[in-house]
Amino acid sequence: MDFGGFCAGLPTVTWFTILAVVWTMPWKGVALWRAAGNRHLWWFIAIFILNTLAVLEIIYIFAFSRKKPATP
Repeated sequence: MDFGGFCAGLPTVTWFTILAVVWTMPWKGVALWRAAGNRHLWWFIAIFILNTLAVLEIIYIFAFSRKKPATP
């Protein structure tokens, strides 16, 4: 099957949208998982509702979702 003709027919905006979704979904998934695990309700709601091209998600993951130390 020749995808060259299919790809050439898609507008640039569509490619940008596809790339944005592929970039955002893993970040959003990890951030939502951590927010739920840490019981950060307001972070969960903000990440779930706002689409910031993963900026908010990355900030949450690296700045606010500290891992809890393991207890024996």
